[in-house]
Amino acid sequence: MRQTELRFDPGAFPPELRPLLRGARLFDSSCSQAARVWRVLGKEDCYLKRSGPGTLAREAEMTRFFHQKGMAAEVLCYLSGESDWLATRALPGRDGIAEEYLESPRRLCLRMGELLRELHGSELEGCPVPDQTGAYLAAVERGIAHGVWSPSKTVEARFPWKDRQEAADAARKYGPRLARNTLIHGDFCLPNVILDDWRLSGYIDLDSGGAGDKHIDLYWMVWSLTFNLKDGRWGDVFLDAYGRKDVQPELLRAVAACECFG
Repeated sequence: MRQTELRFDPGAFPPELRPLLRGARLFDSSCSQAARVWRVLGKEDCYLKRSGPGTLAREAEMTRFFHQKGMAAEVLCYLSGESDWLATRALPGRDGIAEEYLESPRRLCLRMGELLRELHGSELEGCPVPDQTGAYLAAVERGIAHGVWSPSKTVEARFPWKDRQEAADAARKYGPRLARNTLIHGDFCLPNVILDDWRLSGYIDLDSGGAGDKHIDLYWMVWSLTFNLKDGRWGDVFLDAYGRKDVQPELLRAVAACECFG
């Protein structure tokens, strides 16, 4: 990810964060309009995220939970007020869309299947989000009710929709079958997986994580591999690596439908 160095005044940040920023170099690392993200190189090598009030609480909780399992960065600070602030220690390595990984697509697909299998085998006890599926389906219903329609979030060659109504019918028919019995990332895409020479360094952007259905993670990696590798066949290599016997095609299709209204 390209990062631009910035001039900044540590005094413009909350007092609790100033020790991290004093004498540091700051780089803009934002990749969406929903939050501002900086790389901080100083006393700590860390990332600092700012978003609206209350919007980072869940990410902080799930990052702490994953960190306890050795699968995420350490949370250095979480603050909530007029804005939310989240500081996490930087993980060694690079994300899954780094050139060194995209140049070996088969190995990348196999590694993603192995890692997701390991994640889904993790214990749920103590998970701070015990019903991510319920929240997920509620958001889908709100999207349907408010006229949301984002077919670009589906893998069209694999899950074609005749129209919005067909997708809504599929979401409502099969969505209630989605389980709540697996620890999921919730947005299991290549940019959210940090690898250090193919070893898992950790997961980032965990605000959609919790106790949910494995097919949500399976779907998003199929989407990411199709998008980032520009070829739909890699999704099948990934699903084979994960284990086809544990994949229900109708539930993958249900998630594809749900994501059109997220």
